[in-house]
Amino acid sequence: MLDQEWAIILARIQFAFTVSFHFIFPAFSIGLASFLAVLEGLWLKTGEGVYANLYRYWLKIFAVVFAMGVVSGIVMSYQFGTNWSVFSDKAGPVIGPLMAYEVLTAFFLEAGFLGVMLFGINKVGRKLHFVATLAVALGTFVSAFWILSVNSWMQTPVGYEMGANGQFLPGDSWLTIIFNPSFPFRLVHTVLAAYLTTAFAVGAVGAFHLLNDHRNPGARKMFSMAMWMAAIVAPLQVVAGDFHGINTLEHQPAKVMAMEGHYDSHPDGAPLILFGIPNSKEKRVDYAIQIPKASSLILKHDLNEPLAGLDTIPDQDEPPVPIVFWSFRIMVGLGIGMVGIGLWSLIARARKKLYDWPWLHRAALAMGPSGFIAVLAGWVTTEVGRQPFTIYGVLRTSQSASPLDAPAVAVSLLAFVVVYFAVFGMGIWYITRLMKKPPEAHEKPLDDAPIRSSGITPVMAVLEGSSS
Repeated sequence: MLDQEWAIILARIQFAFTVSFHFIFPAFSIGLASFLAVLEGLWLKTGEGVYANLYRYWLKIFAVVFAMGVVSGIVMSYQFGTNWSVFSDKAGPVIGPLMAYEVLTAFFLEAGFLGVMLFGINKVGRKLHFVATLAVALGTFVSAFWILSVNSWMQTPVGYEMGANGQFLPGDSWLTIIFNPSFPFRLVHTVLAAYLTTAFAVGAVGAFHLLNDHRNPGARKMFSMAMWMAAIVAPLQVVAGDFHGINTLEHQPAKVMAMEGHYDSHPDGAPLILFGIPNSKEKRVDYAIQIPKASSLILKHDLNEPLAGLDTIPDQDEPPVPIVFWSFRIMVGLGIGMVGIGLWSLIARARKKLYDWPWLHRAALAMGPSGFIAVLAGWVTTEVGRQPFTIYGVLRTSQSASPLDAPAVAVSLLAFVVVYFAVFGMGIWYITRLMKKPPEAHEKPLDDAPIRSSGITPVMAVLEGSSS
C-alpha cells in the first residue's frame, strides 16, 4: 500500500516536472509568433528596415523555442500511456478526439507553414511569406484552444455519459464538451498570459541592449512595442483573472478556498489574507496579514457576502492548501508588478524618456523572467487546486495511475531530470546567447538578396540573410 502511494506521488512529480518544462515554451511561442506577424505586417505597411531586422532577430529565437516545445510535448504525452494508463483508458473516449483535433489542425498548420516562414524569406513573395507567418501564429493559438479545452473539461467535466465499463463517453453534443463552463475563461486568461510572457521577455532584451546603447534603433523599437503590450494587456489580465476566479468559485469552490486560505467559513464577509503560513494540521493560517471582508468584495462584489470555507469540504477532498496558497500569491504578485512596469513605461513615454531612464530599463530587465514564473505559478494553482481529482469531482488521482512500482517510476523520473536539464539546458543557453547579440543597427529589408532570372537565389545572399 505504501509502495503504491509513493508510486502515485512520484508519477505526479514526474508529470509536473515534464509539463513545467514544456509549458514555458508554448507560453513563449504563442506570443512570439504573433509578435513576428506584427513585425512583418508593419514592415510590409511601412517599408522600414528596422521591422525586418527585428523579424530576422526573433525568428531564429522562435525556431529554437518552437522546436523545444514540440520535443517536450511529445515526451510528456507518453506519460499518459506509461504512468497514467488507467486515466487514459477511462477518459480516452472524450479527451482522445480533442487531442487528435489539436494535431490535425494546429500542428499540421504550424508544420506546413513553418518551413516557408523560416527558410522562405528570400525565396517566396512578400505576401506569401506573410501568409505563412500568419498561419503559424494562428496554429499556435489553435493548439492552445484544443489543449485548454481538454484541461478545462478535466476541471469542469460536462456533456459525458458513463459507460458500463466505467469509461467517460461523449454525450449528445461535442460542443458541450469543448465549450465546457471554465474553458472560455481559462482560454482568455492563458493566452493573455502568453502575450505578457512574450512582452516582458522582449522588453527585457530591449532593455538590456538599451543599457548598452540607448541609440540602437532595434532595441528602441522592441522595447517600445513590448511596453505598449505590457501597459495594455496587464490591466486586461487583471480583469480576465477576476472573471476566471468567479467562475472557479462557482464550479471548483474548494480550489478557491485553498487559494484564499479560508479554512473556516465566513458568514458576514470573508477577509483577504495577503500573507501568512497555512497550517493544514490546525486548519488555520498562522501570522496572517489580512484585509477584513476584502475577499468577499473581490469574489462576490459585496463586502458582507458570506463565503464558505474548507470546513464544508470533507478532509479527503481538500487540495494541498500551502502549495495552492503560495503559488496563487506568486502569480498575483508578479501580475501586479507587470501592471506597475506598464504604468511606469507610460509615464516615461509621456515625458519622452522611454529610452533614457536606466532604472526603468533595469526594472524591465529584472522582470524578464516574470512571465514564465507567473504562468508556471498559475499552472500549479490550477492543477494542484484540482487535487485529489484528475477529473474534478468524479475521478480521483489514486484511481488514475498505472499499476507501477515506486522504484520503476523513480528511475524514469531520474532519467527525465538528467536528460531534460542537459538537453533543454543547452537550448535555453543558446537562446540567451542569441538574445545577448544586439539587433542590426542599420536598416536591412527582408528581401535584400538579389534573385537570378532563373529563380535561384545566390548562395552567398542566402547565407548573408540567414546569418544576419
